[in-house]
Amino acid sequence: MANLSIKNVEKRFGKTEVIHGVSVDVEDGEFIVIVGPSGCGKSTLLRMVAGLETISAGQIDIGGERVNEKEPMDRDIAMVFQNYALYPHMSVRKNMAYGLKIAKVPQADIERKVAEAARLLQLEPYLDRKPKELSGGQRQRVAMGRAIVRQPAIFLFDEPLSNLDAKLRVQMRLEIKQLQANLGITSLYVTHDQVEAMTMADRMIVMNAGIAEQIGTPLDVYEKPQTLFTAQFIGSPAMNIVDGEVKAGAIYIGGQKLGPVKAPDGPIKVGIRPEHIVRGAGDELTMNVYQSEPLGANTLLHGKLNGEPFTASVQGVHRLSKPGEELRLTVAPSNMHLFDAKTGKRVN
Repeated sequence: MANLSIKNVEKRFGKTEVIHGVSVDVEDGEFIVIVGPSGCGKSTLLRMVAGLETISAGQIDIGGERVNEKEPMDRDIAMVFQNYALYPHMSVRKNMAYGLKIAKVPQADIERKVAEAARLLQLEPYLDRKPKELSGGQRQRVAMGRAIVRQPAIFLFDEPLSNLDAKLRVQMRLEIKQLQANLGITSLYVTHDQVEAMTMADRMIVMNAGIAEQIGTPLDVYEKPQTLFTAQFIGSPAMNIVDGEVKAGAIYIGGQKLGPVKAPDGPIKVGIRPEHIVRGAGDELTMNVYQSEPLGANTLLHGKLNGEPFTASVQGVHRLSKPGEELRLTVAPSNMHLFDAKTGKRVN
């Protein structure tokens, strides 16, 4: 177990810069999730920590020691990949023991560590099976067991649940988080799935085009997104972003006046989460609804607000009487997010 420090790390491929000065300090035992869309640089950042990619600038410390020039095998890390990376001709027992065998760990210690990991991961009945005889979830457990027996300073997870079905992903993310908490091993976890990020992270790094847009706890990022990108990426359905204007301490959207705010006069981007909208509680907003998606406990309504795409999530079942029907909505001022129209940075 160890802390991890990433200091102004950059990565360039030729003249193309793909990581732009990312910095974060990870505490001993902390679970950090790196989340973002495809191509944002999250896996590249993880691979630089692992030593699988060279660092163009900056520094990475593990346990207070610089590791920029160290080989992956000398960094005291263990990595779990998306595709399991198991040896098909070896049994579960041999797959889990292989890294220890290469490291010339005494056989008695290998057997003890494999037995402990198998018990933790409920793999004891499968130790003599080959990977092809296991389900996807069981194979991922074997990959995790291979990492656990190493007893590394840091776990690195590269989208480990992407190949699993939705139900199994829910089960596995709970198991991974519980296991990490029990072992207390510092972990970096890469995913493009915001639900995984929100439910698993102690803190999350939201990446966009090689930049760390925001670093914070899941609730901090959800409740106070610092940029337009973070606001729209975190949350499902995505946050509505509409053009507005601040005049004399009030927000106006297409002539419709909303509650008071503390922001300078001028054009503004207004963020409103669909789940924070209330139907029939006021007449501040008028939405034209063109499509409804009943989900049981709530209904998603899709349409236009002042000519811009808009989604509302309202309680109960709402049946659409005709395309374009008008719906009166309101939202509390405390649930409105304001962003600078030019920079995209949070205002309030």
